[in-house]
Amino acid sequence: MSESTLVAETGRPTGSRASGRLRAAGKIPGVLYGHGLTPVPLAVGRRELRHALSGPAGVNAVVQLKVGADTHPTVVKDLQRDPVRRTVTHIDFIVVRMDEEITVDVPIVLEGEPKRVLSDNGVIEHSLQSLAVVTTPADIPPSITVDISELVIGDVLRVGDLVLPRGVTAAVDPDTPIVVAAGAAVEEEPVAEAAEGEEGEGEGEAAGDTEGAAGAAEGGADASE
Repeated sequence: MSESTLVAETGRPTGSRASGRLRAAGKIPGVLYGHGLTPVPLAVGRRELRHALSGPAGVNAVVQLKVGADTHPTVVKDLQRDPVRRTVTHIDFIVVRMDEEITVDVPIVLEGEPKRVLSDNGVIEHSLQSLAVVTTPADIPPSITVDISELVIGDVLRVGDLVLPRGVTAAVDPDTPIVVAAGAAVEEEPVAEAAEGEEGEGEGEAAGDTEGAAGAAEGGADASE
């Protein structure tokens, strides 16, 4: 488990203009809710937030959020980013209880070199980048490692193949693929186009022969006249 402490400012004005002014001042607008708590608009320092989420657990860190005179154990429920600059523009914290299960997304990390796949000119398709799991805040793993070193072309690693830490269960279909060892795509030769070209040339020659025959016939007719 990874925990950090973060002090939030309350009483922030709402609205897009007010939020823009907060961001310009190095703060991120957000909201705190959960466990019957009336949603609380707040703001946190951008630098302080980065520090709080820089540990091994990343965005899944348990953050002790100090709001006024109270401190709440929280996790990040939603984190919005600017589509171009990728900076955080808004953050939602949800109050948790350390002995209650929650659903969080945990990143999947590939480990090892798939030598046999690469030697056969194959590719590794990383289909599932993160896994939704159900666990208590104390048992959230920082990541889930998948060993791909023994894969061969045609192999598929699925969610059901994972050995998850104790107290952690997957919240998705066990048949969901995580990694696929695929063969290299084979480019087809443009046989059809070549055949069509040959047919076109044949048609042109046939048309020329027909026109020549017709011209000869007309010439013969003129001479006979």
